[in-house]
Amino acid sequence: MKSLPAISFAGSELSHPRHVCAFFNSEEESNRVLLPFICDGFTCGHKSVNLINPGQRPALLKRLRCEGIDTEESQEEGQLEIQYNVDVYLQDGRFDPDRMLKKFEAIANSNASSKFPLSRIVCQMDWAVDGRSDLTELIQFEARVNHLWSQHDDAVICVYDLAKFGGEAVVDIVRTHPMVVVGGLLQQNPFYVEPAIFLEELRLRRAKRERSPGASD
Repeated sequence: MKSLPAISFAGSELSHPRHVCAFFNSEEESNRVLLPFICDGFTCGHKSVNLINPGQRPALLKRLRCEGIDTEESQEEGQLEIQYNVDVYLQDGRFDPDRMLKKFEAIANSNASSKFPLSRIVCQMDWAVDGRSDLTELIQFEARVNHLWSQHDDAVICVYDLAKFGGEAVVDIVRTHPMVVVGGLLQQNPFYVEPAIFLEELRLRRAKRERSPGASD
């Protein structure tokens, strides 16, 4: 088995698969934890993929430039990629889990034919609470995508604003990620559930709701 290149994040080292849910209470806290991770990727020669909220691009570019990153050259060389999350996750105005799996698979597979050995992918997840998405579909996707990331070395950080997601959703999100950031610190997730088991649990949960009195036909 090949040894994985070490990647530090939020006070610890990422293990494999590198699929992390990071919970923050403010944008300031998020930036404080994420920026060193993103900048370290440039030093290591990794690709930086950032799926950000609409309007955040100028601020992200400014923060990177302040850290000494030549953002224009990095974008021209393909090392820095910035897209708005709504354009990626909500293509055609809706979330399609199968399409997103293919999108992430294309990102992962592209490393084999590029000069960047792996990607550090930061995904801002605010798009999921804008009223156009079914949170259950997102949570199913978060479980399913673990199979993909288990086959690649990429580091994927799913960023969740605690003020925007309810308690039940947060619990399920935690259970679909092998590692979690809480309070600015990375830790192995003792509540992680293997995808097949979790998806079956979701199926049974949905069936129970549909059978319960008052459920719509």
